[in-house]
Amino acid sequence: MPHITLNSADPGIRGLLRYRPETGRPLSELAEVLLRGPGTLTRGERELIAAYVSALNDCRYCSSSHSASAAAQLPGGMALVEQVRADASSAPVSAKLKTLLAIAAAVQQSGLSVTTEQIAEARAAGATDLEIHDTVLIAATFCMFNR
Repeated sequence: MPHITLNSADPGIRGLLRYRPETGRPLSELAEVLLRGPGTLTRGERELIAAYVSALNDCRYCSSSHSASAAAQLPGGMALVEQVRADASSAPVSAKLKTLLAIAAAVQQSGLSVTTEQIAEARAAGATDLEIHDTVLIAATFCMFNR
């Protein structure tokens, strides 16, 4: 429920983004680049990271919408998304994605919670510095959006 009168009935953060386009536009563009821009993580994997962090933040709107988007793009569909949201460490995803989800969960707690060991594990599982960077930014951005 908004605490100010918005110029839109759009749910979740969408109403806030429309309220002030000069701030909403760059935030929307950031999300677009992080979730759909060039990169070696698939769109489904990036949406899954956003859905996972949003679930950790108890943001039903973002968790639901990004879960649906991830499910539509990943071979395991919604069953896979739900497994990740319930316990990412035992979900049937690649070792690389598990390490990236662990980094995203650490970012959700605090940027200082990310450890050198997590980064080393991600690299050992095949994650590139760009993938680690994008994971951190997706997690941080969705923490801001969710909160």
